Amino acid sequence: MPPRKRAAADQGALPGVSTTKEIQDILWKAADKLRGSMDAAQYKEFVLGLVFLKYVSDAFAERRAQIAADPELADISEHRRAAFLEEKDEYTEKNVFWVPPTARWDYIAENAQSAEGGVGLLLDTAMDEVMKANKALTGVLPKIFNRDNVDQKRLKELVDLISDARFTGHGDRPAQDVLGEVYEYFLERFARAEGKRAGEFYTPSSVVRLLVEILEPYEGRVYDPCCGSGGMFVQAEKFVIARQGRDHIHDLAIYGQEANERTWRLAKMNLAIHGMDPKGIGDRWADTFADDKLPDLKADFIMANPPFNMSDWARKADDKRWKYGTPPQSNANYAWLQHMISKLGDRGSAGIVLSNGSMSSKQSGEGEIRAAIVEADLVACMVALPGNLFRTTAIPACLWFLTKDKTPQGVKALTDRRGEVLFIDARTMGTMVDKTERILTDEDLAKIADTYHAWRGTNSAKAKGITYEDEPGFCHSATLQEIAKHDHVLTAGWYVGTAEAETDPDAEPVQERITRLTKELFAHFDESARLDAVVREQLGRLV
Repeated sequence: MPPRKRAAADQGALPGVSTTKEIQDILWKAADKLRGSMDAAQYKEFVLGLVFLKYVSDAFAERRAQIAADPELADISEHRRAAFLEEKDEYTEKNVFWVPPTARWDYIAENAQSAEGGVGLLLDTAMDEVMKANKALTGVLPKIFNRDNVDQKRLKELVDLISDARFTGHGDRPAQDVLGEVYEYFLERFARAEGKRAGEFYTPSSVVRLLVEILEPYEGRVYDPCCGSGGMFVQAEKFVIARQGRDHIHDLAIYGQEANERTWRLAKMNLAIHGMDPKGIGDRWADTFADDKLPDLKADFIMANPPFNMSDWARKADDKRWKYGTPPQSNANYAWLQHMISKLGDRGSAGIVLSNGSMSSKQSGEGEIRAAIVEADLVACMVALPGNLFRTTAIPACLWFLTKDKTPQGVKALTDRRGEVLFIDARTMGTMVDKTERILTDEDLAKIADTYHAWRGTNSAKAKGITYEDEPGFCHSATLQEIAKHDHVLTAGWYVGTAEAETDPDAEPVQERITRLTKELFAHFDESARLDAVVREQLGRLV
């Protein structure tokens, strides 16, 4: 690495840049210059692949420095010391990817200008070498840097800039956290740029957080049958770290599936960056309905945002997953619901994002399927979401929370909620961050999650000393009999009613106000009649 770049790297960031946010913005602007003639999906892979390569190299260098600093190496020969630093097991046993010499970023930076075939070929070769050296990354990294539609001059400029961005050396924050934030930032920026097309890989972070905060996945098997870029898994990991510490991240085992090849690659990289096992989403992309890669899985937690109202799906009428009724070809909403029910363990819970139509549709037998699911006492909670949360679609959405066990569950001492469903109407919540996008704030998330936990009587609710009460206009706990009277429609507004208006102690009593206004109205009529008579009299005189 040239001296100027090495000095900047040693500072832990870009020259004159000290925060992760500044690194994110500068890298985005630099990468944006390369957009050129690439389609959006390829460009996304291109940029995130490049950032990922820089990360694995930085993490490798960080581990290499730790090994070199081992006092036991101080007295051995330089030759033996160098050989020890190249021991692959010394890296992989610490969950650090092995990076071959010619794939390391300092080699790429030093040879980007002079490499035969150009920097694009150098990067493609590096990607190939990293994948060959790490089985978990086989077929994951993009080899698209040496194509005709890539401006090699601008690619070289981007490589130079990324060379100055260190994802290590940020105080006590591990490289994994710093790059994880950069990767998530880029995913969000791509989602904003791509609009509707981004729906296949990105769920708004506040929606993901709400699912996680309600389900509280402290430990166990977490499953997402349409995992996109892996955001549900990443947020579950963050939840565990925030509540129990980094030592507990391996308390979660992740399992997932993704049908889109490029999105599956993004998820693999995302999981690897966050220290999660990328093998959890399989060694190949696949359609969950056509080819369920995890037929025997029983999950403790399921979180998913499947495509809304999908009509083009691999429907098999005799599929054993359709326990509550065969879903129509025209809409896969109830196929997703039943697939996830089939994956729940005996005490498993699920949180699923679906279109609002799923709560009330009676077309093609969906009403009967919904009734059967409700009567099986599988629905724990329904949350009506506000509009404008999803940049990728204008379709209003809701959250379904399913559970296999509403009993107190022994030592957990939960509130017995058999035969009940909690309805939460959050349509008025959230804050607009611009003219088209709304987010749920931390306060919003806490209120919704606390309401559910109070209703269920969880440890987190007990720790806060909160208990559940119906709140008109916001939440209501309905019995199955009450729901049956509404023909098993699960629209939250039907159950929570309207909020009680606040009363002013100094306000005029309602009955007195009505009497006064009535008198004033009749007086007005009397005055109008008197004036009318005077006018007629004057007109008569004129005639």
